[in-house]
Amino acid sequence: MREGWEGWDDYAPFYDWENAQTLGRRDVPFWRRVALAAAGRVLELGCGTGRVSKPLVKAGVDLVGVDRSAPMLARLTRRSAGSRAARLRAVRADIRQLPFADRSFSMVIAPYGVLQSLTRERDLADALAAVSRLLPAGGTFGVDLVPDVPKWREYDNRVAFRGRAGARHLTLVESVRHDRRRQLTTFSQTYIERRARRTSEHTFDLTFRTLTIPQMTARLERAGFAIDRVLGDYRGGPWDPRADVWIILAKKG
Repeated sequence: MREGWEGWDDYAPFYDWENAQTLGRRDVPFWRRVALAAAGRVLELGCGTGRVSKPLVKAGVDLVGVDRSAPMLARLTRRSAGSRAARLRAVRADIRQLPFADRSFSMVIAPYGVLQSLTRERDLADALAAVSRLLPAGGTFGVDLVPDVPKWREYDNRVAFRGRAGARHLTLVESVRHDRRRQLTTFSQTYIERRARRTSEHTFDLTFRTLTIPQMTARLERAGFAIDRVLGDYRGGPWDPRADVWIILAKKG
């Protein structure tokens, strides 16, 4: 079984472009509101290129971001240079083994399905234990799940997106496969990059594990969290199984 972190180094040059076609910054105002209510430092798991973390820092949030992918963090640092977001501290780390002192953050956030990159049960348990260690009693852990991943219809070599990204023309050709028993979905992606007269291809896989809200809340509770709210959209609306977004806000016991 593939590790959930595999593929993200290769994805780094294309991550911002693809997300501009899909999610964009739809979730950023929500995380800004949540993080501004923190009574101290905030840790973002899987900060990547800074899509969420940079706007939060610009809004005045005292934030540290962690990500395992050095290419993702390199893009974050390069794009933040000379701006207010340059105050963001970005650390290369595995979210299963967070390199910070006990109770050193008042809030931890896991936006846009980052926990779904943990493909094994023990990986998720280790990450939740690491987060629990970093929070004081009453500290907040915010989790955002992407519910529609297992609903993707399987297909082979479909053109998902095409368009310009600066001087590049990009075409994403994608295949989707499900492992229902393990609750895994794998996206096999090939980016065809055309720049002037040069064409290159970049192929990698991204694998995600999707748990239901009851399954995830049970695991949070086992890790010492009490569920505060479960939301179904970025405006704070109530959750139901048909919601486009699954957000859990939990408190450290």
